[in-house]
Amino acid sequence: MSDINANTVSATGADISSRYYAVEHHPENGTLLGFWIYLMSDCLIFACLFATYAVLGRNYAGGPSGAEIFDLPTVALNTAFLLFSSITYGFAMLAAQKKNTRSTLVWLAITGVLGACFLYLELDEFTHLIHEGFGPWRSGFLTAFFSLVGTHGLHVTFGIVWLVTLMFQLGKHGINAANYRRLACLSMFWHFLDVVWIGVFTYVYLMGVLP
Repeated sequence: MSDINANTVSATGADISSRYYAVEHHPENGTLLGFWIYLMSDCLIFACLFATYAVLGRNYAGGPSGAEIFDLPTVALNTAFLLFSSITYGFAMLAAQKKNTRSTLVWLAITGVLGACFLYLELDEFTHLIHEGFGPWRSGFLTAFFSLVGTHGLHVTFGIVWLVTLMFQLGKHGINAANYRRLACLSMFWHFLDVVWIGVFTYVYLMGVLP
């Protein structure tokens, strides 16, 4: 949205009614609206990956099934890391509402550590599977599995990079309006990743071990 002002007479007296000066300003809630649109586009990506897994998830090509390769206790621990990180991010938002920069940074740091633990276990699972010869090239099931879980892992990686960058911003400028808006956007992103992972854990891992 723009505010448009027009000067009808110039300093020389010439008619300059055709001259306009536009004063741009950021629309209220424009960032949050744009970010919601981005999240919806991300939903479509994951919907496609889930649909692909639904089609290929039983195409083992004589290779291992989910019941043979999934380690549910480790995956459950990984799920706990991500769910707790969502809770700690909530505490960070509560501290930000109180303009407590130090407490916000502490909760963000805990959130980042939990996210890093999640990534470590996920990478360890991928490394173990590839070492055993069960890489994404082995079967349609493993291609769909690595694509879906790996895409989620890339999103978590991006979220951690964003979180660390935001911590530097908060340390330098404190909790001003711009940084609070960035915190709110990252909060939506982080909780979105939690929701997607609950779907992955239920549909891929829990249903994958069923006969």
